[in-house]
Amino acid sequence: MQWHIGHIVITRIVESTFDGGLDAFLPFATPDALRAIEWLGHEYVTPEGVLKFSIHALVIEAHGKRIIVDTCVGNDKDRSAFPIWHQQSYRFLDQLNAAGFPPESFDFVLCTHLHLDHVGWNTVLRDGRWIPTFPNARYLIAEQEYAVMQELVRDTGGDVMRDVDRAVVADSVLPVIAAGLVDFVPCDYVVCEGVRLVPTPGHTAGHVSVEVTSNGQAALITGDFIHHPCQLAHPEWSITSDYDPALSALTREERFSAIAGTDAIMIGTHWPTPSAGCIDRDGNAYRLR
Repeated sequence: MQWHIGHIVITRIVESTFDGGLDAFLPFATPDALRAIEWLGHEYVTPEGVLKFSIHALVIEAHGKRIIVDTCVGNDKDRSAFPIWHQQSYRFLDQLNAAGFPPESFDFVLCTHLHLDHVGWNTVLRDGRWIPTFPNARYLIAEQEYAVMQELVRDTGGDVMRDVDRAVVADSVLPVIAAGLVDFVPCDYVVCEGVRLVPTPGHTAGHVSVEVTSNGQAALITGDFIHHPCQLAHPEWSITSDYDPALSALTREERFSAIAGTDAIMIGTHWPTPSAGCIDRDGNAYRLR
C-alpha cells in the first residue's frame, strides 16, 4: 500500500501477517469486548474474535531523502522465546528490491524503539557476522531509548524479556553502532523537511512516532504506542509488555485527541490492511474513519 502526503510518499512493505499470537499481550480484548466495538471490521478481527496483526516497514520518500521506519523481525535471528519469529527466512529484502528500494539506496533507518520486531533487518548475517543491511544510511535511535535499553540489558534477573532484549541488542543494534552508522538523537528530532520524530513514551521509555507533513496534509506513523485499532475504542487498554502502562494510556489519549476530527491519517505499524485511517471522537473514546 502507498499513501501520498502532499509531495511525500509513504510505502508499506509487509514482512508477515498473522491472526492471534499477540492476544495475550492485550488481555482485555476478548471476543465479547471486540464484538462491542461495532466499527471494527473483519479487516482487523476474525469472525471468531481473534485480533489480526501485521509486521511491516514503512518507506518514506521526502525531498530527495529515502527513510525506512522500523525494520521488522529479520532473518536468522535467535528468537526462541517467540517461535513465530525464531530463525526466520522471510523474503523481505526481495520485496524491498522489487518495490524499487534497494538497501544501499536509503539515507536513514529510523527505529521507533528497540524491540525485536522493529530492528531485525538493521543487520543481516554474512559469513557468521552481523553486518548493516543499509550500508549508506544513518541509523537514528532516540538517546533516551538506548540509555534505558542499556539499563535493562544489564539487569541480571531471570526475566525472559531481558534475555530477548540482550539478544536483540547484540545482533541488531551493537553491530551498526560498531560500524559507526548510528546517530543518537532527541525524541523530537527533525529528520528532514516534512519528517520529524514525536515523543510517544510508555510502551518503551524513549519510544517515538514519526510525523509526516507536506502541503497542508499530515500523517502519523505510530510505532507501538498503539498496537491494534481496538485501542482507539479503549485507550486505557495497555499491553502487558508496556514499560509504563499508565503513561502508555496517557500517550494514546493525547495523540488520538490531537488528530481526532482532522484529515490527518494514522498509519499503524502493526495494523493489517488497510493499515491506516483518520480518527474521530466516539463518545468518550475514538473510532477509525
